[in-house]
Formats: sequence, C-alpha cells, structure tokens
Amino acid sequence: MKLAISGKGGVGKTTFSSLLIRALNDDGKRVLAIDADPDANLAAAIGIADADQITPISEMKDLIYERTEAQPGSIGGYFKLNPKVDDLPDKLSARFENIKLMRLGGVKKGGGGCICPESTLLKVLVMHIVLARDEVVVMDMEAGIEHLGRGTAKAVDKLIVVVEPGRRSIETAGHIHRLATQINLNRIVLVGNKVRNEADETFLRENLPDFEFLGFLPYTDALIEADLNGKSPYDVDSPARERVREMIKKL
Repeated sequence: MKLAISGKGGVGKTTFSSLLIRALNDDGKRVLAIDADPDANLAAAIGIADADQITPISEMKDLIYERTEAQPGSIGGYFKLNPKVDDLPDKLSARFENIKLMRLGGVKKGGGGCICPESTLLKVLVMHIVLARDEVVVMDMEAGIEHLGRGTAKAVDKLIVVVEPGRRSIETAGHIHRLATQINLNRIVLVGNKVRNEADETFLRENLPDFEFLGFLPYTDALIEADLNGKSPYDVDSPARERVREMIKKL
C-alpha cells in the first residue's frame, strides 16, 4: 500500500501521518515513512530519538555527487538522469521498531523549476520507493505534490488530503485536487482534522461535496499538549488513535 498525505500547512498533516504510521507499525506492518515536506518534523512526531540530527538527502552533497556525478547546486551540464538509489532506503533510514524514515529535504528552485542533480536524485528515489518497495509507504508531502510525477502517481493507492474547518483549507484541497488530476492521480480521499463538533463536520461535507471522506479526527487538547511537550501524538491518550485505526480498515 502506497499512500501520499498532503494538505495546507497547519492543518495537522504531519500529526495525522504520524498516527497512521505508528498504527500501521502496531499492526505489524513494515512501514517506509518519507518526509517530503521541507519543513520536516515527521521524525519527531513518530517519536524517533534525536530527530533534529537527521540530515536531509538533498543536503548530502557527497552522496549526490557520487550518484549523479555532478556537484549539488549546479544547473545544466551533464549528470546521470537515472542514478542508483535502490540501496538508499536501507542505508539512510532512521529506525523506530518496524518503521524506517527518510527525510528528503527541499530543493532550492528558481524560475520554472530545477533541473539539477539533487532534484533528479530525489525524483528517481521517490519513483523507486513507490514502484519497487514492498513495504507500506507513507509520504508526508508539502501542500503540493511536487515529488510525484506521472510515473509514480499511477502506483499511489491513495492521495489523502488533510483538511480542517476553514475556507483556506478548503481552497488548498481544491488546488491539490487540480494538481493531482493533471498527473492522472484520481484516487483522492479527505481526512477532516480539528473537528470540534457535528457542525464542523457538516461544514466540511457541504463545502467539499465532490470528495470522499476517509474519516474525521476530533479537536483535542491532548494532541496539542503532545506537540508542546515534544511527544509523539500516538503516545498520548486521545480518541484520534482509534479513529485512525478505523480509517486503516477502510484503506
């Protein structure tokens, strides 16, 4: 099962991703967690020790040069467009029980994008992860889906967009849907987060009538306290854990 998680910044996308990853781990699944958001904090949310010490792959200059035969940051010129990446998930992952985590990092872009060694390495790595790995893959994306291309989109089982009751969140969901449609990724479901009451759930359903909802997570102080105290949201007493388990059954 290959899952990509997206949504507007601040909606709780990483919180949901970490709950999903830890629940799958408790079910005995081998999970490859991919932090594809440049504002990376998935490792900490999972509960991996010394999460701030994990170096993003996009900043591993020696590795990028070794695999692409070009210096990171260079634009144009010659470099390998199909570098070797199949060994990287096992070599470069941080571990937590049955979970392996990779932090991709961001690529500084100018103008219409970046045709550069680090960008190429990340795209080939994501393609390998989605097409060739046999673990459950959960990718915590930024608000777009820039790491996914047409080739990888076909192999993603679900794009899960996290939304909260609010106009900007709804607009972002529509934007992500348009981007996904352009690469023929049509298996899209929503998760409503920070839902305080039935009125919030109704608001989301009425304003996003063309989407399927996988489920809803309640607004709870326990998850906020977990973030403030540097704890994984999965390690606090919250109804969110059971709600996520129900979503896994649907998936």
